[in-house]
Amino acid sequence: MPRSVTPTKRYDMKKSINFWALPYPQKMDLRHALELCKDAGFDGVELNFDEHGELSPEASDRDLHAIGQMARAIGLEISGLCSFLFWPYSLSHEDATKRERGMELAAHMVRACKALGTENLLIVPGSVFAAWVPDAPPVPFDVCDRRAKEAVRRLLPAAEKAGVHLNVENIFVNGYLHSPQEMIDFVDSFKSRWVKVHFDTGNIMQYHFPEHWIRALGGRIQNVHLKESSKKVHEFNLNTFRPLLDGTTNWPAVLEAFDEVGYRGYLTFEYFFPWPHWPEALVYQTSDSLDWMLGRKG
Repeated sequence: MPRSVTPTKRYDMKKSINFWALPYPQKMDLRHALELCKDAGFDGVELNFDEHGELSPEASDRDLHAIGQMARAIGLEISGLCSFLFWPYSLSHEDATKRERGMELAAHMVRACKALGTENLLIVPGSVFAAWVPDAPPVPFDVCDRRAKEAVRRLLPAAEKAGVHLNVENIFVNGYLHSPQEMIDFVDSFKSRWVKVHFDTGNIMQYHFPEHWIRALGGRIQNVHLKESSKKVHEFNLNTFRPLLDGTTNWPAVLEAFDEVGYRGYLTFEYFFPWPHWPEALVYQTSDSLDWMLGRKG
């Protein structure tokens, strides 16, 4: 094979993919989806917790443990657990009933992480506003901040006992934790090794650069969403995100920054629109792109 025109050193990080990029459960069952990810060359997968179904509060510890065992038997680790439930049941919601339901669901997620055999739970502790939840009223920043910190403090004892990191994600256009210093102050305020950062490269691309955040956050980064974005597109919605390498992210700079701060964990591709035709192609394409980026090819 000819040498790549973009020289890349080899990076000791692991490849993962979030299940939102796959047509699960609409067109694939769990085993099929896991086997596809393994065949494509991924090291791990990030699963999504829902309100109903086989990855939900309805699943027993035994059920969830079996899912973790199945993934490992196929040859995959579970890089973490994610959930869209932090939006309809925001931990900073104006409706106290919805906040409490969010806390109940978050506690179930901690339990699920332990049963699945992963130490990583992505959490969204608060939001001032989310355009994708049109019926949710905006929350004043100071109220959001107070409620978010209260929520993490309540979750922390169970997470510590379970050996599960509460990884705070930087979210785009939600009005909260929108600078690296804000994130550092929030995470450090708990003085716990179990509160870390789930850094998303794409969520700050419209107004920042991920390589700058990475160096500032340093060892606080416990898990990563490797999400592509384009500064040529000025849409504050999920359509701004792209397949890997089809955007304007300076990936060599991003990978070098991760390497400099000693990150050796999972790089999880997150994408919200499984391809309607031959959805497997996106999975294989993503794995191939990650091989080029990590220096496994070229």
